[in-house]
Amino acid sequence: MTKRSWIRELWLDLQDPHHVAHFQEMCGVHGSFSLSPGAGGGGELDQTRTHNNGSISGGSETKGSVVSEGGEGQKLTSQTRRRIGASTTTSTTTTTTDGETENPTTNGRVLTNATGEGVATGGVKPHSLAGNSPGSTVKPLRKNSLTGDAGHEFRIENRLLYYLFTLGTELGNESFYITFYPFLMWNLDAFVGRRVVMVWVWVMYLGQCTKDLVGWQRPASPPVVKVEMFYNSEYSMPSTHAMSGTALPFSLFFLTYGRWEYPFPIGLGLALIWTVLVCVSRIYMGMHSILDVVVGFLYTVLILLVFLPALDAVDGFYLTYRYAPLVIVLVHLGLGLFSFTLDTWSTSRGDTAQILGTGAGMALASHVNHLLGLLPDPGPEQLPLPMTPLSAGLLALMGVRLALGVLVLLATRAVMKKVTITLVCRLIGVSSEDVRAARQNMGVELPYRYIVYGAVGFNVIFLVPLLFSHTRLS
Repeated sequence: MTKRSWIRELWLDLQDPHHVAHFQEMCGVHGSFSLSPGAGGGGELDQTRTHNNGSISGGSETKGSVVSEGGEGQKLTSQTRRRIGASTTTSTTTTTTDGETENPTTNGRVLTNATGEGVATGGVKPHSLAGNSPGSTVKPLRKNSLTGDAGHEFRIENRLLYYLFTLGTELGNESFYITFYPFLMWNLDAFVGRRVVMVWVWVMYLGQCTKDLVGWQRPASPPVVKVEMFYNSEYSMPSTHAMSGTALPFSLFFLTYGRWEYPFPIGLGLALIWTVLVCVSRIYMGMHSILDVVVGFLYTVLILLVFLPALDAVDGFYLTYRYAPLVIVLVHLGLGLFSFTLDTWSTSRGDTAQILGTGAGMALASHVNHLLGLLPDPGPEQLPLPMTPLSAGLLALMGVRLALGVLVLLATRAVMKKVTITLVCRLIGVSSEDVRAARQNMGVELPYRYIVYGAVGFNVIFLVPLLFSHTRLS
């Protein structure tokens, strides 16, 4: 075997969804499906069925509607069909001899026939969900953000690993970002915080764009169990969770070591633990192949090697250049316009605009703070910064800052969403009655996300610290 053939074989092997399924089984995750004797024999899946985005289906694809989060059918546009056709299939209702109805779906959903025996569609049959082995039956984390699909039940036998990897995957979600970045800015080091955000914006933007350029589907289910459904309609390569889970801890380590007083092994060890937890959690959740995660990690290392040495120059430009606000707005908006032309509409388009808006808002606020002399950075003579001993009073103060500040951010987001969607829809000439449908229009989604999260990002660095100074919480 030549070297090129060996690399190709390894590349294909790391994409194999059976590795993901095997890891899940080792961790105590068991789906409500198993291979039937006729499904390829010898434990092989029936390869004649269509491989879709996270599912293997034997039925026809839905042509006209998807299930929304509220459970109602929603009309599709031509822009959305390509993306979600991979994970949406038609339900066919049949009646049993006893008058009971069955609604078969794909993705291994367990049904009940007239005799009460569990059956499953697509040539698979269910494991016992209770009785044969210990564990509890749960549903996937959150519905699919695009189709509203809630997924099928699965059995968890190791709840410790379930909670651990749920924590790992949450380290790459919005609920984490909206608390982590403010905590870093308000309670630890605003200098480090704004630079970590700059790294995060570029890493996530490049990751999202690359994902849509490559266009690989999620691991097929079966054999993979979808422990999480939220991102199931998005593309898979590279894992942006793995990229964020690498960029955040290692940029933090790079920016704080030597600036704060702490032992090198502790900082490096915490960064490694954070990265491994997030990366492995994406395989556990059934959202990524091993290759997706490995490429996400290596891609981020490459970006950090290029971008981290340039942080001083970029940050200095944002703070001091006279026309920096105009450049910040135009660059971030231009990147958003480019990303929206890469592929059909999906939730990743909105996520990209959200990330760019947040980055632009924080950069603008940093420029304003510098002009007004607010939140000055410590001088070189003050470094390294000592680690302040924790006390009950300090912890209480940090908690009050975080709670009050996050409330301001949530209020900002709620108000801006309400005002912006109506205004943008009116300017674009799109009805705002169905917000979900309206946001599938690039002219609505891009400015909506950009403005809303630009305001949130701006308030993280400008309004909330100003509030703290007036309430003596600084």
